[in-house]
Amino acid sequence: MKTSQRLETALKKLYVAFHNNELHPECCKSCAVGNILDNTDSWKYLTNIHGSLKLNYVGLVHQNLGRKFNGYSPQELLQIESKFLKGCGYNGALDGKTKKPVNPTDKDILFNGLCSVISFLCHLDGISNIMGYSKFFEFENDKPKYQLEF
Repeated sequence: MKTSQRLETALKKLYVAFHNNELHPECCKSCAVGNILDNTDSWKYLTNIHGSLKLNYVGLVHQNLGRKFNGYSPQELLQIESKFLKGCGYNGALDGKTKKPVNPTDKDILFNGLCSVISFLCHLDGISNIMGYSKFFEFENDKPKYQLEF
């Protein structure tokens, strides 16, 4: 099955972040979207609340101009982050009232979040869920079981 360059790149970045313990759902630079966007937090200016699906004025301008960030539109980025947070056990945007996991950086919690993200990334590209990649996120003694070739 052929995948897009944006999907391949996103998967590689998420793989590296997961195995290097550089994935954190509550940090705009280290969350799923932060990692996809090269550990920058500039995407947080597209919305008023981390994890929200609602674009703010800046986000709407970029969306209406057709801008893409590493291949993803502003609305897609918000959807990706929302899927990640929900997969990690959050029940909504990080507004201070959100139910969240006790240990948000637990590998099992992050793995669940990544499964949600990967499924959604495949959906965005119109392909079947390629969770055959899930083996690359398996770990043992805090080390990857399998190596991804770049």
